[in-house]
Amino acid sequence: MIKGEDFIKAFEITKNDSGQRLDKYITKSLPTLPLSLMYKFIREKRIKVNGKRAVQNTRLEEGDLVEFYIKDEFFVTDSDLSFTKLNPKLNIIYEDENILLVDKKPGVIVHSDEKEKTGTLIDKVKAYLYHKGEYNPIEERSFTPALCNRIDRNTGGIVICAKNAQALRCVNDLIKNNETTKKYLALVHGTFNNKNGHIKNYLLKDSSQNIVKVFEKPTPNALSAESFYNVIRSDVKRNISLVEVTLVTGRTHQIRAQFAHMGHPLVGDGKYGVNRDDKKIGYKFQALYSYKLSFSPSNESDLLYYLKGREFKVDEVFFENEI
Repeated sequence: MIKGEDFIKAFEITKNDSGQRLDKYITKSLPTLPLSLMYKFIREKRIKVNGKRAVQNTRLEEGDLVEFYIKDEFFVTDSDLSFTKLNPKLNIIYEDENILLVDKKPGVIVHSDEKEKTGTLIDKVKAYLYHKGEYNPIEERSFTPALCNRIDRNTGGIVICAKNAQALRCVNDLIKNNETTKKYLALVHGTFNNKNGHIKNYLLKDSSQNIVKVFEKPTPNALSAESFYNVIRSDVKRNISLVEVTLVTGRTHQIRAQFAHMGHPLVGDGKYGVNRDDKKIGYKFQALYSYKLSFSPSNESDLLYYLKGREFKVDEVFFENEI
């Protein structure tokens, strides 16, 4: 029975929300609603679809109306919309109706963590799209613009943002199927005998210290890591080199750990090298930048097939002309 004092809200399913199971939609839309209560409310018809009783695995279609006869406390509050007050300045490399490519500068965190809750890249992206009228968090109940790749706080470079659910699925599939190519620039200590090479080893993450350890042979719980590198130029006198790195895999701290393991730690990297002297010349963090991104979708039916063969590059890398 529906109690008279209980609040009622009704949400129309948008294109981004369609195709989901009812329980998955509710979990995303009302993250503070306990699962046990959600299933109870569905059983008791406190949550209906198009005015009728539904079950947890009901597939939602665009235009469906999901009705909630539950207390108001479980719905979005003003604090959940704090990002709408931001007036972000993004370094946009490319944008269309499906994706946004942003040049993230070093020092910006992509998602919130225990220490930093606001001012993240994803908040700035959501604010940008909100002010453009392309994202309304009240209407888009279960979908929010999402970052498809992560970059460490102190690493700069191109981050892919999906504007809609279909684009998010497509980009995730492209990354999973190695149909995107990411190239990095790195300023490293030392010079190289070979101007290009192939690195393949195994990385084991130590979460307690937030570092990865490198092994040359398969090791329990270690993940394979593979990269190619090309030395662009070197300064023998200063004993540093500018290197382009192409990732085959994308493991945590992969480039930093692999090059330190080779005896070429990144300039400014205090985690995998000693950056005492690097700080004196202005490098407070690692000289690493994800500066090129290209797409190579193989399926003509892919949403982003129109990007096939396209390569995108950041305007400037702060250390590119160091040598």
